[in-house]
Amino acid sequence: MQNIVNEDDFKYYMQDIERYYFGARYNYNELLNNEMVPFKFKTVITKYIKDDVDLDTSLESHLYYINRDGFDYKVYRQLHLRVRTSQYKDPLKHEKGFKEKVYTIEQLAKLSTVEKEERGIIIRELIISKLALFGFSV
Repeated sequence: MQNIVNEDDFKYYMQDIERYYFGARYNYNELLNNEMVPFKFKTVITKYIKDDVDLDTSLESHLYYINRDGFDYKVYRQLHLRVRTSQYKDPLKHEKGFKEKVYTIEQLAKLSTVEKEERGIIIRELIISKLALFGFSV
């Protein structure tokens, strides 16, 4: 039996009063071509992110491998970026399955790739503060 997953289920844009939410399977080209994505975020991608990251890179991949030395990290830190993840439950307590956890970009970038693998981290969603985007100077 073969499981078929629709990739588009993980490509979404939502907003509430305080934040924008982007599904992590989007790549930067798709965000730039989506008319629902805020113009200012598209400008940030075009002006600051595209120099460090290929536009065909998914948010999931980019955020998984982001490090604190890159300019892209500094931009996302200014935007108060948060990342929703799924990760293994606590193995020390012998819990099985996954739990959801939201990391700040600082917390996520501090983890090495090995630590992310050990925790079974899967990047699900990018969360940007509307106030931070509003105050970000382009």
